[in-house]
Amino acid sequence: MKILHTSDWHLGQHFITKSRANEHSCFMAWLLEQVELHQVDAVIVAGDIFDTGTPPSYARELYNSFVVAMSKVNCQLIILAGNHDSVATLNESKQLLSQLNTQVISSVSPELEQQVLELKNRQGQLGALLCAVPFVRPRDVMQSEAWQSGTEKQQRLGAAITGHYASLYQLAENKRTQRIEEHASPVPIIATGHLTALGVSVTESVRDIYIGTLEAFPANQFPAADYIALGHIHRAQKVAKSEHIRYSGSPIPLSFDEVKQQKSVNLVNFVEGKFDSVTELMIPRFQPMQVIKGNLEGIEAQLADFNTHIDSLPVWLSIEVQEQDYLTDLQTRIEAMTIDLPVEVLQVRRARKDREQHLHSEVKETLSELSVNDVFARCLQGVEFTTDAEIARKSRIEVAFKQIVEQVEHATQEEK
Repeated sequence: MKILHTSDWHLGQHFITKSRANEHSCFMAWLLEQVELHQVDAVIVAGDIFDTGTPPSYARELYNSFVVAMSKVNCQLIILAGNHDSVATLNESKQLLSQLNTQVISSVSPELEQQVLELKNRQGQLGALLCAVPFVRPRDVMQSEAWQSGTEKQQRLGAAITGHYASLYQLAENKRTQRIEEHASPVPIIATGHLTALGVSVTESVRDIYIGTLEAFPANQFPAADYIALGHIHRAQKVAKSEHIRYSGSPIPLSFDEVKQQKSVNLVNFVEGKFDSVTELMIPRFQPMQVIKGNLEGIEAQLADFNTHIDSLPVWLSIEVQEQDYLTDLQTRIEAMTIDLPVEVLQVRRARKDREQHLHSEVKETLSELSVNDVFARCLQGVEFTTDAEIARKSRIEVAFKQIVEQVEHATQEEK
């Protein structure tokens, strides 16, 4: 039995004004090639198939097209909801997709049988049992008690999730035992999850999720499954140094700090009903991306290397400028440097330490020396607004602040 474990596709992501539709389309085509090349029996997507609960139409089209394509290659597809996914959105096509050899698990079910799935191999025989656990919301597994402290809620929630895993695993174990008693071939038990396990490395694009008050789930609380396919963390990695507990990571970089990561999916092989091995299949980079750091002179020198860039696609750049002086025309200077190069600058920002130095240089000012508007202006100086959307947001913030100040001043005068 072979499965492909992937997660965190985030279809429909709008990345600093850029669509990821082409990258996702290329990834899906590549994934289908791997399914046939390695004769994969089932593909598991461990959450966050979409980037938002209301994905754009093109993202839904990609999703549906992939399901149809998978149904034609004799491979079962399992879709699990993540924290970005809408239960309603996934449910609207759930019954239809079930006719195309695709099972969608959008939420925790009170009927445990609905979360213990049979995975068939290419010969149509039972190849594995799956404890299909999507993103768990607190209301799915427990009722809140107002009198409990934060620590007690955290402990109770952790116990409830552990209990849910244990119940599913026991049901799967009973089914496996029954097969053995009937002298059928043994099958492995696989579990899934979309959460943060203790001790993993995250990236900027991973938005912190807390299942209630639970920050992270201890690895030793997972059931004794043969393989545990996790999602939510975008960096591929093992959990607690365990070969069989893994995050597959996202298939494309979802933020610039993921650019240096080699993206992959996990090809998991089971032999005679037991976990055998995991092979990381490296995903090609479908959109060139790069981060450049340094002072203006150094950045200009690095940009010169792009004169020899021969890729058909322009390179998406994030530029971090390290300058002692606060440059008000930074954006203009960068635009002048890149105007004839095969690049698109999506992000320009000052180095964090330089931003802090700029703020510290004004620390000698006291509140008595500043007006309310001065204090607000100082706060905005510590935040970068580079894209059109961010600049528009800054304008709205300034207008809203001005209105609030006027309302407060008016109320103060009336009291006098």
